[in-house]
Amino acid sequence: MRRRTMAISTIAAAALALSMVGSTSGSAADGKLAPYDKAHAGGVVKLVAAAAAGTIDPKVNYTGQYWQLFQATYDGLLSFSYGTGKTTFEVVPDLAEALPKISNGGKTLTFKLRKGVKFSNGKEVTVADVKASFERIFKVSSPTAGSFYNGIVGATACLAKPATCDLSKGVVVDPATNGVVINLTAADDAILSKLAVPHAVINPASAPSKDAGTTLIPTTGAYMFKSYSPTKSLIMVRNPYFKEWSHDAQPQGYPDEIDYNFGLTPTAQVTAVENNQANWAYDPIPADRLNEIGTKYVNQVHVNPLTAMWYLPMNVNIAPFNNVKARQAVNYAIDRAAMVKIFGGTQLAAPVCSFLPPNFPGHVDYCGYTKGGTPEKPAKAWTAPDLEKAKALVKASGTAGQPVAIVVSDDDVNKQMGVYLQSVLNSIGYKATVKPISGNIQFTYIQNTKNKVQISVTQWYQDYPAASDFLSVLLGCQSFTPNSDSSINMAGYCNKAIDAKMAKAIALGVTDPTAANKLWGAIDQEVMKDAPVAVAFTPKQLDFISSSTKNYIFSLQYKMFVSQLQVK
Repeated sequence: MRRRTMAISTIAAAALALSMVGSTSGSAADGKLAPYDKAHAGGVVKLVAAAAAGTIDPKVNYTGQYWQLFQATYDGLLSFSYGTGKTTFEVVPDLAEALPKISNGGKTLTFKLRKGVKFSNGKEVTVADVKASFERIFKVSSPTAGSFYNGIVGATACLAKPATCDLSKGVVVDPATNGVVINLTAADDAILSKLAVPHAVINPASAPSKDAGTTLIPTTGAYMFKSYSPTKSLIMVRNPYFKEWSHDAQPQGYPDEIDYNFGLTPTAQVTAVENNQANWAYDPIPADRLNEIGTKYVNQVHVNPLTAMWYLPMNVNIAPFNNVKARQAVNYAIDRAAMVKIFGGTQLAAPVCSFLPPNFPGHVDYCGYTKGGTPEKPAKAWTAPDLEKAKALVKASGTAGQPVAIVVSDDDVNKQMGVYLQSVLNSIGYKATVKPISGNIQFTYIQNTKNKVQISVTQWYQDYPAASDFLSVLLGCQSFTPNSDSSINMAGYCNKAIDAKMAKAIALGVTDPTAANKLWGAIDQEVMKDAPVAVAFTPKQLDFISSSTKNYIFSLQYKMFVSQLQVK
């Protein structure tokens, strides 16, 4: 307890220091990417992390760690724009010549594929690759197959029998005209965004029909992967066949090589950046180093807002959290302010208990799990935990005394979160333990029902700026796939009545976004009455770069643009 108190004191000092950081770039104006400057091309960018992020397959990997790399290596028909501020939320044509012509009440999207774009193996990208890539989403059981792309004609059969997926009627291609037509079963207000994320990138038709794992798939972007060892490193080099076709979608990169080395503790990462042995550190900065970097290295620190949350999925299908009162108890019991302190203080995070984050489409200011609030009569915001109510709910649920294992990543911050939650769960009547596992596998481990995870600590960063990306993706019935590492609905929550309301909101968003967002706000509150998760706080991104690293540009969509870093 003394050690934890000391850590919180250190964090408080660090938060004060960080509040004085002059290089905070969250207020960057909206704008296009500056023209390429050849004078700064060359050199090797060195990134460091405690662990790799699992498979390198862009159709399967669902981590911010690798999505940050995929934006410089792979391309879809569409992509999110390079630039600054809200510009990075804009969907722009990428491998398609232009944004699609939309017809048939929003159900038909017509594209024309660019000619002359080549994969890193020298073969030209064709419409056959486009069709095969969309079928591959289902063949490899991409985690978003059932939530992002289930509206494509033929997707229902592909979800039922992935190995024989045939989207001949859903993705219609014409080699003679380089045309691509995507047919949907219903209009989807977020379809352009869904086509711009890495799961929809175009791979060669010859790409494996199962998770490629460490096998490198040819790329179209400015960089290609040269080698990958999840225990050592991931090396990216220039794609020899890349020629910039769109500065907005896929600009030329600056470094000749990008080396991502694994196995360094967060403390070692900070030291490496301080000594110019690395350009950037991936993992959260340890509490005892925040004050140091917030004062001594103030000009190398960048703090940016994120549309994201740290949350606790609770498995609604196994004890004790198959009881709604037990889940509600956890929501009442957690001290969100304490978790914010563990993360780094109020300069880096803010407590919240709504599912949709603040300043996001559909968000409503409410909290049903706070002192003075209930799910039926919520308060405007979280103020304090209510342990007495939590204890009463545990007792009423009949689950008191049951064992609960909390699965967390094994980095310092996540382990501290786990230890804190252990004390909370013990205080309200459970027998809690913490189970830290490698960050390389934790995210997929907590998705698979075979592992019988009761509760975990995880994070969610937006895929695209729409309410469906939180509520439908994380808590929709279609996102729960038992016995799969790609089951992003980690709570295993399926409420068909709420699913129907989500479908209505998605359809309504095509014609009346304001009404749709009002409905999403109501769905948010209805879901949280069931409490399949406990939302803790919304974070900010703290990037610490070396003094030799220039041209830091932050994407609200994918975080720092790795390909635009300059070391020469």
